[in-house]
Amino acid sequence: MKVIICGAGQVGYNIARYLAHEENDVTVVDQSAELTRKISDTLDVKAFTGFASHPDVLARAGAEDTDMLIAVTQADEVNIVACQVAHSLFGVTTKIARIRQQGYLEDKWANLYSRDHVPIDVIISPELEVANDIARRLRAPGAFDMISLADDKVKLVGVRCEVDCPVLNTPLRQLTQLFPDLNIIVVGVVRDNTPIIPTADDYMLPGDEVYLIVDSQHVARTMAAFGHEEAEANRVVIFGGGNIGASLAGQIETNYPSVNLKVIEDNKPRAELVARSLKRSVVLQGSVLDMEILEEANISATETIVAVTNDDETNIMASLLAKRMGGGRAITLINRETYMPLTPSLGIDVVVSPQNITVSSILQHVRRGRIHSAHTIRDGFGEIIEAEAIETMSLVGVPLKDTDLPDNVLVGAIVRAGDVLVPRGDTIIQANDRVILFAAADAVREVEKIFSVSLEYF
Repeated sequence: MKVIICGAGQVGYNIARYLAHEENDVTVVDQSAELTRKISDTLDVKAFTGFASHPDVLARAGAEDTDMLIAVTQADEVNIVACQVAHSLFGVTTKIARIRQQGYLEDKWANLYSRDHVPIDVIISPELEVANDIARRLRAPGAFDMISLADDKVKLVGVRCEVDCPVLNTPLRQLTQLFPDLNIIVVGVVRDNTPIIPTADDYMLPGDEVYLIVDSQHVARTMAAFGHEEAEANRVVIFGGGNIGASLAGQIETNYPSVNLKVIEDNKPRAELVARSLKRSVVLQGSVLDMEILEEANISATETIVAVTNDDETNIMASLLAKRMGGGRAITLINRETYMPLTPSLGIDVVVSPQNITVSSILQHVRRGRIHSAHTIRDGFGEIIEAEAIETMSLVGVPLKDTDLPDNVLVGAIVRAGDVLVPRGDTIIQANDRVILFAAADAVREVEKIFSVSLEYF
């Protein structure tokens, strides 16, 4: 597949890295010569310097025979115009744009992005995606990650193993014997920042971050089995009233009416705007690093702190300060990848990465064949893929132990007629099954080929 990526920032770089690794023909366009030089030096991609919305620049990048354009520059308007030019002048089939300004995203203007106006096939809003991601994590207080799959029949849950975790040093093959009525499969382990694809003989150690595929009905019991029985938060404080904080606050008011919610925002006009948009929540104007403001927010009695200001250092320091004052779980927004390995030792419970969330959102629309969704796990570890089986696929009608799946691919669940099945070696995938699997980064392309639709199917 031939792809043009407009924008060589963190998101553009990571998308290019994923797609180039899978042997796609990738071209990156950015107005910064420094960024295009960096990306061409480190990745197997072509890079051009210029404005991504200019027709001559897109022509140089090969837009006339491109399958997909992904516009993720820092400017919404450049992304929008790049999609329009790609459609009108070059007939690019699929156009994806990142748009941050909420005024462009209101429902009443949705017709703007139809093929007759500004033809954008997929719009990604990082702020809304991050707010949605945090809202999902609020449902499982002991989890550091939570993704819904197969119409919410199945969930990917990330759990950190503490020293009192009941299943430490237990071979994974014994989990079925210990919990025969739980539909869970361990698909990944991160130990000392090193990702591991586990075998049946592997076991968990204190500090491990474990990724599980779980029947949605069994999430609470699974969390308890791993030593996490935290109750859902009744008191939440959000640090930052920007687009992410305001969107999250609105979701909490709608979906968690019993939650006592406070928002702290430093900018006075913005704080007043957020206060007018919320119905029951309290908005405090002041710095999230001001102990008096935190005391006014009753931070010592708060069960969950969500730090989503536009500054990484402020988010980290405010989270640590709040926890030192007696606050509960800290969910912290961090943009810089270099900070990620430091957070567990600092005491931050959950890290939210806008770049990873945005890349995952875009990859869902890049994957081909019968793949319904794809979600990146960590940075470069792999993907959780949800795909539909059809009759002509090599996986169908054969016991899993006899299939041609690569060794670094693990089937985590099968959803058949609404029922969740735990895959075993003798399990046979049937046509129309929804298959949830984990694929290491170097196996994603092979999984995509397996779930491609064969011509004889039609």
